[in-house]
Amino acid sequence: MKTHKYKHGLTLVEMLIVVGVIALLTTMVIGIAARIDNQSKERCLECTCALLEFALQEYCECTGKFPEQPEKDFTNAPLHSEYLCRELHLMPESREVLGKLADSLVKNEYGTVDTPSEIYDPWGTVLDYRYVPGDNFPELISAGPDKIFGTADDISSR
Repeated sequence: MKTHKYKHGLTLVEMLIVVGVIALLTTMVIGIAARIDNQSKERCLECTCALLEFALQEYCECTGKFPEQPEKDFTNAPLHSEYLCRELHLMPESREVLGKLADSLVKNEYGTVDTPSEIYDPWGTVLDYRYVPGDNFPELISAGPDKIFGTADDISSR
């Protein structure tokens, strides 16, 4: 009588194939999750800009003009955002709309206790505000996912 000895186990090639498939699936899932995260942050930024635009319209209806901020220097973005917050807090209607922003987007990171807050994008970078008299509407600028102003991924409210 013959006895067959079966070896139960995996070869090195089989293990490498399994590890390769798992690595490929993990890479795909991480890429998709990062894309979904960026899309949700972009939607959050759109909603934030829409609320700020509404607050600016309320401010304009009360004062007859938008807060002027003609400087186009991204290094002063915290000051521009602080200026926007201070001006919007002056008008009760604008203040009410500004109060609807998420607490995580309104911070006082660059100032002291006495200075107004700044408005941030979902990536944690301060929003830049600029308005030159004669423009149709003010512009809100986010540095985008790379958190650096002046690059291709900047997001503008225009």
